Amino acid sequence: MEQFTVPQFIDEEDKILGPITTRQFIILLVAAGVIFVEYKIFDFSLFVVSGLITAGVAVALAFGKINGRPFHFFLLNLVQSLFSPKLRVWNKNFGKAEKIADFDHQNIIKAQPPATKVRFTSSRLAELSLIVDTRGAYTGEVQEPEELITKSS
Repeated sequence: MEQFTVPQFIDEEDKILGPITTRQFIILLVAAGVIFVEYKIFDFSLFVVSGLITAGVAVALAFGKINGRPFHFFLLNLVQSLFSPKLRVWNKNFGKAEKIADFDHQNIIKAQPPATKVRFTSSRLAELSLIVDTRGAYTGEVQEPEELITKSS
């Protein structure tokens, strides 16, 4: 039988550089590239302002947490809620026409008739008792039990 190692900390990201995870490293790397492009394009005063804004956004995305979840999940949820409908109306008949159209009358499972009640005679009960007492050594005679005949009184 093989032994498998069960991962213990599946909700923690792998660290690559000290306390920095892969996601944080990539965010900071992209931000450094954007800041470098800003340095080459803008004059110094505009570069400082835009560089601080870019660095602040990058640090917030990389290290910020809201309710214990990374900041980018918060931003995704915010965007989704902004573009989702504000009013939700429940329609209990929604999709009912499609369900009725898809309903296949040929595949309905037919109800089986109720099982008939079987009555054992006293000799059959004695035989079953003997089988139980002998713990199965005596197998009994093969007989069909009598069916209970319902009579109207």
